[in-house]
Amino acid sequence: MSRPMALSEFTRLPPAVTVDCVDGLAGGIDRVAARAAPSHRFLRYGWFAAALSAYGGEARTLMVSREGDPVAALPIVAMGPAWAGMAAVPGCYWPFRSFPVSEDAGAEAAEALLRRLAGEARALRIGPVYDGDSGLELLKAAAKERGWAVLDRFVADSFLLDMAALRGEGTWPRNSTLRKNRFHEKHLGSHGALDWSFVSGAGWDDAAFDALAGIEQHSWIADRTDGSDAKFTANGHGGFWRAAAADPVLAEMMWAAVLRVDGKPSAFSFDLNAGTLKYAIANSYDPAYGKHSPGKLLYYRNLVRAIEDGMTRVDWGAGDSGYKRTIGAAQGPAIRDWLFVRPGVEAALARALGALWRRSGNRGAAAAAASAGESAGGAEAQRVVDADEAQHGHEEQHGA
Repeated sequence: MSRPMALSEFTRLPPAVTVDCVDGLAGGIDRVAARAAPSHRFLRYGWFAAALSAYGGEARTLMVSREGDPVAALPIVAMGPAWAGMAAVPGCYWPFRSFPVSEDAGAEAAEALLRRLAGEARALRIGPVYDGDSGLELLKAAAKERGWAVLDRFVADSFLLDMAALRGEGTWPRNSTLRKNRFHEKHLGSHGALDWSFVSGAGWDDAAFDALAGIEQHSWIADRTDGSDAKFTANGHGGFWRAAAADPVLAEMMWAAVLRVDGKPSAFSFDLNAGTLKYAIANSYDPAYGKHSPGKLLYYRNLVRAIEDGMTRVDWGAGDSGYKRTIGAAQGPAIRDWLFVRPGVEAALARALGALWRRSGNRGAAAAAASAGESAGGAEAQRVVDADEAQHGHEEQHGA
């Protein structure tokens, strides 16, 4: 009679990983987003649906499952002429364009995703996205090992404010800053009663969005530009944010601090709250009150409220480094645009032409960085150079 096999003698089979391509946006996106890093949990079905509604496109979704459990969801839309067979991750420029990946997704998920992706598109664009992004890193190592061409172009450096660390070192905001703010508040109050309020969750109704749009219509962005970069107007990106707020989970993440002067909306600071991290998306103010620093007054109040709510860091994104450094922000990860080109003739051609892709990035900031011997950042890196990012700019400026 044969002896029973010991447990150590059994061969452990790798987990079964499958990839399905679904027309449209897959319902499983939210299941993956819920298990992603807290910083990426806004990458929900409603986020991508809002982008398709606002910017157009017909999506397909590559759903990666391990033992039947979804671990990655990659929505894609066609990019460029149909004959090119290129795809891109849809979404909004703010805070970045990526896709949700479960925190426990492994290399086997990336390998399976790439195999299926090669049959769906010749190339995939991801970004602009931060260095170290979970979706990016999942694909990058596996793609290079399997002969894909992986090309990046520099967009900008980000700026991060570590409020917890600064408060640990001493009083923050500084008492001198608070005194200056009280001085400006006193003079701003000469224009009428000041009302400071916050909007989130169920508070996102038409009136709330109209208030933000009204401020933008009186701001520098309406005066000095064609207004297409405004976040909340009808001819800007208002359609995206209104559609995103239809998802109650996203609506809870969306946050605005609003200042009204004598009942009139006069300044706002708009963020996306992701766990203990606050993405600073947009700020604007009515220049009629500019000499009293309404933007500065509002964002300091907003940050103090964030601390009270348990938030520890602020991601200020790219551009206009002056006021961010004054607040205490430091340079963070670079933001880049990426192309993944499938193995074979396409990858060889992409490598040969890779310099063209890199030069189409933020060349002014990159050149300045090279001559200075350090990473590029600041106002020179405020927008991506190519036409797509010119449409999807990054932020307004504060009153100073």
